[in-house]
Amino acid sequence: MSRMILLIAVLASLLVLGGCASYGGHPVDVRNADITTRTIDNGDQVEEYRVAGQLRMVKVTPVRGATYYLYDRDGDGRLDSDKDGVAPVYWQIYKW
Repeated sequence: MSRMILLIAVLASLLVLGGCASYGGHPVDVRNADITTRTIDNGDQVEEYRVAGQLRMVKVTPVRGATYYLYDRDGDGRLDSDKDGVAPVYWQIYKW
């Protein structure tokens, strides 16, 4: 009986985590954004998403490694940073 409860708990946890990880949207609205794509010297591709001329999101696709995102969530025109001035980086872990 205890194994059955443990199995149910594990499966429920996986479903919850799968739902969280599958969130496909961005924390900022980039619909109708002007997208500028450039390749930097090391081969990484950088896409800048601007809404009404203001930078809202940057998507970086490195030559090696996973794609990551930088956001301006509060709309002040600067990419978000923590108290030490370090910009948080977001990776999409899973997508349905």
